[in-house]
Amino acid sequence: MDLRFYVLATAAFLSGANLRVFDSLLPNIAAEYGVSHAGAAIVVAAFTLSYGLFQIFYGPIGDRYGRLRTVSIATAIVSIGSIGSAFAQNLDWLTALRFLTGIGAAGIIPVSLAWIGDETDYKNRQVSLGNFISFILLGQIFGPSLGGTLAEVSSWRTIFYFFSVAFFIMTVILLMVDLSYRASARPKPSISAGVHPAKTYLSILKNAWCRSILIAVFLEGALFYGSFAFVGAWIQTELNLSYMTIGILLSGFGLGGVLYTISIRKLQTILDEVGFVAVGVSILFVFFLGLPMMDVTALIGGWCVVGGVGFYMFHNTLQTKATEMYPKARGTAISVFAMSLFSGQAIGTISFGALSAAYGYSSSFMAVAVCMLALGGLFMTKLRTNLRSNQPPEI
Repeated sequence: MDLRFYVLATAAFLSGANLRVFDSLLPNIAAEYGVSHAGAAIVVAAFTLSYGLFQIFYGPIGDRYGRLRTVSIATAIVSIGSIGSAFAQNLDWLTALRFLTGIGAAGIIPVSLAWIGDETDYKNRQVSLGNFISFILLGQIFGPSLGGTLAEVSSWRTIFYFFSVAFFIMTVILLMVDLSYRASARPKPSISAGVHPAKTYLSILKNAWCRSILIAVFLEGALFYGSFAFVGAWIQTELNLSYMTIGILLSGFGLGGVLYTISIRKLQTILDEVGFVAVGVSILFVFFLGLPMMDVTALIGGWCVVGGVGFYMFHNTLQTKATEMYPKARGTAISVFAMSLFSGQAIGTISFGALSAAYGYSSSFMAVAVCMLALGGLFMTKLRTNLRSNQPPEI
């Protein structure tokens, strides 16, 4: 991979940290603004909602005007939203500013994934995506642990000062690298020339296999991310641990993902794509079923590692299939995929908040376990049918 990969991966590292930072901050913010955990979760939902919805704009822009230039616009918006979040004086303003931050964040990871799809063949794409995702996962390790630590020793606002500066620097670097490559590279026609975004979206939605991928990732986002946003609040309620400790425990999820990504090549010699889904979903079933039984701090950290392995076995398979939904406008296609994932998370966060408030965390986590197993079974059936046909979607 060339320099552009590492620049995009660094932006993805910061985006991953920003995406998961509220996992450890939710109890702290709820306490400061005098609301319940479910009430504070509106901040998480606002970010993920805009993150999901605005993917559809970045995909076509990236296809037509270039991936790095598009990502630089996105990082600039995140920088502005982050500094605003640091100064938010009430929950409404914080919610609005996290919505703005989500608009910017929407253009970082999906557009970068499209760049990887452009630069690597399908045979090696699972590995390339795994390498890229490892940066996101390191960010997801870094985000909760740093957020929890700063909330403990200073203030939760400090993390947003950090993000504002970091994303501003990232914007400058992206623009410099983009200009450098544009000056040295031969001009080539856009792969999306003549492909209207609306027609692309319609073609994807009309295709049965593409719809299966989008529905699966929507439900994955609703079930996993929607419930995982409350794991930190559950830990704080059950064990009354410090925010720093909660952040470190939740970082185990990212560590589990890293362990998966460094094992992909070996796992590919044992499992096919159906096998990845089967094992990943089975691990997630056990993770959510067993989570309410964890009452020792060290066990919770290790259990989060297990959950990370399971999630990324399932999710990376979905993501690899998504890169082939519409190769002629890959950025547009992946933006639909990402929009589905994070729209699911936004709805799932609100739904799980209401469910846990009514029935408690233990029953809610167990319900997620059963639903996750059902989702995996249904998607495996669709995946087997697609692999037997051995044909890309005709769109």
